[in-house]
Amino acid sequence: MPLRAIAYASEAVASLSAERLRGLVNDAVAFNEAADITGVLLFDGHRFLQYLEGPQQGVDAAWRRILDSSSHHSVVELNRGRIGRRQFSHWRMGWLQVEHTALGRVALSDWTGFVRSTASGIPTSALDRLQLLTAPLLRADQGGPMMQAALAGGSGS
Repeated sequence: MPLRAIAYASEAVASLSAERLRGLVNDAVAFNEAADITGVLLFDGHRFLQYLEGPQQGVDAAWRRILDSSSHHSVVELNRGRIGRRQFSHWRMGWLQVEHTALGRVALSDWTGFVRSTASGIPTSALDRLQLLTAPLLRADQGGPMMQAALAGGSGS
C-alpha cells in the first residue's frame, strides 16, 4: 500500500491552554492509531508544524480533522505527496515544544519530495531538521521518560 505524507504550519488560537493542547494530542494519538498514521507535532507556544504519514485514506481523514480544528488558523500546507517509507514509525503523534527559531528553520526548509539530505551530511532538508529536533526523544527509548515529559507538556529536549 503506497504511503502518503503531509506537512503544514499554522497559528495557534490565543486561547489555547496547555490542558487543551494535551487533550488535542491525546485525541490525535487515538485517531492516528485507528487510521494507521504516524508523525510529529512541533509547537513553539504560538505556531504549530506537523508532519503526518500513512495510507492515503488515513492521511486524508487526518487532514480534514486538522482543517476543521478550532485550535488553530492560517493553515499553510508545506508539502503533500507519496513517500517510500515512514520517517516516524515509532510515534502515533510525537510532540515537542520547541523554540520559535527552531520551528521557523524547519518550516522554511526544503520540503520538496520529503527527502533527506545525503551529500553534505549537513541537515538542510526539512526532514533532516525535523529528525534532528526529535532525536532526543528517540533516544529516550520511544516512550521513555523524555517522551512522557513531552506528552505532559514538557520540552523533551
